[in-house]
Amino acid sequence: MKILILGGTEEARALADALVGMGHDVTTALAGRTSDPLVPKGELRIGKFGGRAGLANFMLDNGFQRLVDATHPYAVQAATNAVQAAEETGIRLVRLVRPPYVEPQYAFWHHVQTSEEAAAGLPPGARVMLTVGHSGLETFLARTDCSFIVRSIEAPEKPLPPHARSLISRPPFFVGGETDLLTQEAITHLISKNSGGVQTEAKLQAALKLRITVVMIARPVRPSAHEVPTVGRAIAALKLDKA
Repeated sequence: MKILILGGTEEARALADALVGMGHDVTTALAGRTSDPLVPKGELRIGKFGGRAGLANFMLDNGFQRLVDATHPYAVQAATNAVQAAEETGIRLVRLVRPPYVEPQYAFWHHVQTSEEAAAGLPPGARVMLTVGHSGLETFLARTDCSFIVRSIEAPEKPLPPHARSLISRPPFFVGGETDLLTQEAITHLISKNSGGVQTEAKLQAALKLRITVVMIARPVRPSAHEVPTVGRAIAALKLDKA
């Protein structure tokens, strides 16, 4: 069966590898935001489709029979395009999204809905580690009364101001290293999106150990779709034994 995966996550790579191993014709599409992505098995397409219509036309023109949205939990536009393109083409859509982080007992978590709320809640003089990606940092960096360590896989899109420093690093991360980093940098607040995933949760365990406040930005609302939390469930939901 011919399957298109909208990828960019660890789960997308694992799914592509599994489906290729089962003998399916798999193409993984990446938006191109990461310059050196980890490449899954199967075919690879890099670049945007041009919205809902572009995605729908690509699937029809290339004879795809299944669509998997395995993009980042915060990729609202990609999720919206996938739902609309699937409805337009009649192609079965499955959304593969990892479960969110679970707040540990006795943790110092402060839940917010937006980046603006997260930035506004910081006390003056806070020493902050930002783990929200390399784009959309302006809201936080406007807080010139705080200092920031910006950790991301890619360098920030714009040069950082004097009160911020970039730390380029790719997961997986481990509790020992995260504890050392938070201690050495004298971090008082950790700001994170609730992306979930075992490769990045060590920062939360380290913050709990050090009694550091975690500001957790909630997941955005995405359009309804058949959503599953694991690769195995995704394979089952694709109903690959049926045309």
